[in-house]
Amino acid sequence: MVDTMQSVDLLGAGNFKFSAIGLDELEASEYTLVGIVVDITGSVGGYETMLQKMIEEIVGACKMSARSENLLVRVTLFNSQTDILEIHGFKPVNDIDLSEYSGKLVPDAATNLFDATYDMIGSIEQYGKSLADQEYSVNAAVYVITDGDDNSSTMTATNVKDRIHSIKRAEESIESLISVLIGIGTDGNHGWGSRVSQLLKEFKDDADLTQYIDAGNANAKTLAKLGNFISQSISSQSHSLGTGGPSAQASMKF
Repeated sequence: MVDTMQSVDLLGAGNFKFSAIGLDELEASEYTLVGIVVDITGSVGGYETMLQKMIEEIVGACKMSARSENLLVRVTLFNSQTDILEIHGFKPVNDIDLSEYSGKLVPDAATNLFDATYDMIGSIEQYGKSLADQEYSVNAAVYVITDGDDNSSTMTATNVKDRIHSIKRAEESIESLISVLIGIGTDGNHGWGSRVSQLLKEFKDDADLTQYIDAGNANAKTLAKLGNFISQSISSQSHSLGTGGPSAQASMKF
């Protein structure tokens, strides 16, 4: 199979790269860019298999969506050892082989949460502009899943906010963006969890993310419910393309 993905340097601060399908390979006239960012720091050890299954279920549900031909999905993992590991760049969801996620989640090291969020938001801004410049209609949705506060980034929450505001100012490029920060393992049963949840709420506010969800205990039931929520949120955002605004984001209780 011919490789249709192109590697791109992310413009702006930092030293980030992403990949995306070439514009000449696209067949639809409008797209929702979907970014899924997953923490693989040492503290997620013990439930990395459940996180992998959650990613597979989210992408699998997107494949079944009536809007599947309009979804371009990028999935990244992060910790301070591997930095940002791109499993795949923006590509049509129907071209994704779910086996791509197998064995990739190897927990280790510290939490470069700000870098990983900045990287995904920035890649959406840059690729979304490229699409819009070629007369594609574009909106976007980002989901960042973590069990810890940042302790190893070069970027800051302000850097993330600046990229989000840049997208909002350039509405002719990306019609709307939703950005959802999701805390897992924050049920407080092991002491530090409730403090992490508070720090993540502060990051959501400081970076001007759309929503923070405290998913609590990281077990199979919670992650399955979370995967279903994200799948429905992606579908809703994609269906809102052309309305001039984002989809209504439901709050979710865990």
